[in-house]
Amino acid sequence: MTFPTPMLHLVCGKIAAGKSTLTAAQAAAPGTILLSEDHWLARLYPEELASVADYIRLSARLRQVVGPHAVALLRAGLSVVLDFPANTPGLRLWMRGLFEEAGAAHTLHYLDVPDEVCRQRLRARNAAAGHDFAATDAEFDAITRYFVPPDEAEGFVIVRHP
Repeated sequence: MTFPTPMLHLVCGKIAAGKSTLTAAQAAAPGTILLSEDHWLARLYPEELASVADYIRLSARLRQVVGPHAVALLRAGLSVVLDFPANTPGLRLWMRGLFEEAGAAHTLHYLDVPDEVCRQRLRARNAAAGHDFAATDAEFDAITRYFVPPDEAEGFVIVRHP
């Protein structure tokens, strides 16, 4: 079986915008691997992840391992869906390095969802207890302060999802 040219799918959107739902659907394609930050963090650091500061520290540690792994998968001919938030220029720069190092194509999926819709989804997700992390409204606000929508000038192939 032959697969299409390896593609790195990136995702940008606020908490509960639908990033994990979109990436799960993308990962269903043949020859595609899903790497989910929330999944890995919840299993590697269940006792250490208690604050936004913990998230920042631990996600940086995780990126040091996942980055080379994603590059290796892309070089092996597989597509990778990176369910890590591409929510700041710095994180997007790290992700750019991955597809450039691998010589792979990329798409940055931007979920442009209003805050109030995200909050409603977050509350429903928390009530259902089906997600690795349950953020509070205060955590939503704290994390959303750092959100920077992607800009065409950054040079990504952007697909906008309303």
